[in-house]
Amino acid sequence: MAKVIFSTWRGERIDNRGKAPEAWEESSFKLPENYDEGIPSKAFIGWDGVAVFQEDLDAVRLAAEYAATYQKYSEACGRCAPGRWGGRILYDLLDKIARGEGDFEDIEHLREVSQTMMLTSKCEIGRTVPKPILDLMEHYREQFDACITERKKSPHYDAEINYIAKVTAPCMDVCPAHVDIPAYIEGVRDMVFTESLQATRQTMPLAHTCGRVCPHPCEDACRRSNLDEPVSIMELKRLGADYETDHGLGFLHPQEPKPLRNDGKKVAIVGAGPAGLTAAYYLGLEGIKVDIFEELPVLGGEVAVGVPEYRMPIGKYNRDIELVTSLEAVNVITNHKVDAERLKELDAEYDAVLLAFGTRLSKKVRAENERDDMEGYWGAINMLDKVNLWHKYRIGSPASNELAGKTVVCVGGGFTSMDVVRCAVREGAKKVIMLYRRDEKTIIRNTTYEEYHEAVEEGVEFIFHTAIERIVDEENRLKKLIVNRYELVPDPDGGRPQLVKIEGADFEIECDWLIPAVSQSADLKILPEEWDLKLTSWNTLLTNGRDYMTSRPGLFAAGDCEYGPMTIVNAVGQAKRAASVISRYIYDGKVSLTDEEIMEDHLNKLKVYDKNEKVTGWMPGIPRNVSEKLEVDERKDNNREVNLGFTGEQAIAEAERCMRCYYISMVAV
Repeated sequence: MAKVIFSTWRGERIDNRGKAPEAWEESSFKLPENYDEGIPSKAFIGWDGVAVFQEDLDAVRLAAEYAATYQKYSEACGRCAPGRWGGRILYDLLDKIARGEGDFEDIEHLREVSQTMMLTSKCEIGRTVPKPILDLMEHYREQFDACITERKKSPHYDAEINYIAKVTAPCMDVCPAHVDIPAYIEGVRDMVFTESLQATRQTMPLAHTCGRVCPHPCEDACRRSNLDEPVSIMELKRLGADYETDHGLGFLHPQEPKPLRNDGKKVAIVGAGPAGLTAAYYLGLEGIKVDIFEELPVLGGEVAVGVPEYRMPIGKYNRDIELVTSLEAVNVITNHKVDAERLKELDAEYDAVLLAFGTRLSKKVRAENERDDMEGYWGAINMLDKVNLWHKYRIGSPASNELAGKTVVCVGGGFTSMDVVRCAVREGAKKVIMLYRRDEKTIIRNTTYEEYHEAVEEGVEFIFHTAIERIVDEENRLKKLIVNRYELVPDPDGGRPQLVKIEGADFEIECDWLIPAVSQSADLKILPEEWDLKLTSWNTLLTNGRDYMTSRPGLFAAGDCEYGPMTIVNAVGQAKRAASVISRYIYDGKVSLTDEEIMEDHLNKLKVYDKNEKVTGWMPGIPRNVSEKLEVDERKDNNREVNLGFTGEQAIAEAERCMRCYYISMVAV
């Protein structure tokens, strides 16, 4: 996977020094042998070892620079003596040797201090920093010895070499928005909720929202799960935002917003959902003029008109929206549909345009006799629009007019289908059924354990391994569904099990409404045909997934229209990156990433979390706290928020379970 001269990464010992190129072993890890396009790496050093890509390596200086990065971090932390003072000693001794002023006693002292840090530091960054340094001292011992015996500087001590470092954590790495999770949890633990919120908003402006409806992939990469159970990361995120709102504080920005620039540069954003709002926020913080054009009469995109009130109270979401619109540089225009002609006007008028519109066309279930105009056939997006526009904004009329006392069948297996069936319950449906092609385990993976089990508690019937074959109507009114049953048949070659129809196992469901929620697609009529924009095989806008510029210079895309239906946190992560790129592009005409973003991509490929790691040194068996939920009878006929969140005591206890798994990585180029 990566060509290395030498590597100790994650226990994989490779030593190609002195070997002919055809005899080289390759690392099985995606190590960053090229830092960026046209920029080869000299070495990579991090929490789990070191990898060397060029023969001409100054191992002594590499170790000293790594220790210097940690010293800066440990000075800022200062939470334990081994971590803080150990970092200073590591750097002082390594730099002393690199200057040609060291002694062999310093080598022994380095080993002693390293062992102490690895055993007694309170967090992972202090425990792991010595490991690659010890690896270099062992496997490049001759360079250390030469600096000491010959009293000379290390080979590249005065050379112009760029050492680029990044602090990460397993949870941060898998978070699409790369939120500094240990920092916001630390703010909760210390009961400094303002610091918790500011840490979140460094990369995630929608803190109320993602503290409630995020699928929390971070918890799948929590090292605590290697010990007992993952930390309840998502639940802790909302605390800082709720504290700000509940105490009537002004908006806490991660930095002081810059005044509106008077340089004439401006950016247009099409769509005021999570992606559009996020991009506007980070551009607005920099004082760059932003105009958001939104087709709906309300802001917020699908979170506003698609995610039900019982999951995401609109008052809380509106606070996230107001955070963005409160910036001097941000202007919003609602009830403004951008078509192909209008997009051409925006392209000519603005220095850059970001397309951030959603996927609001419901896909069909591909059954016989499936017709949009059939009475009783209702696309999921339209159904949720009706529910939420009424309950949140009193626009339209109640969906209970159509659903009360009826039998509703939904086809799906993701968040949208969960919203459909749980809303149908609240609108008074007599019976609610979800048909899903795969199994319970998969539907939980597609959504969350909590979402699925709350739906079951509310009376939703799930029928797995099923698909509709034919829709039966009478005079264009839906009457019943002919449903096939399937079974999973293992692949003899070890691949994914295949769904095979069970002959003779078909059954019928009499129902009043069929609501397909299998997926959504984007309405691409907004794109001028003559631009001939490149699309993906999923019929979304093609970008390279790094800088989010489309095949047309100056036209960017982020969120659902770029990737297809995605989670809020994915949309936020893409839009944050797009805003960063745009903030430079409108001035220099170049598409570029920061070192922080380049390192994020390398670490994401490398995978920070090791599910096979045996975690020691922490007390196991500390139970995960569970927030209070409304009882079924209290919630199933109304839109009160179901998850009441942690009490203060629960929040602090849960925050204390965090092992503060920061790691440092660094590339020499």
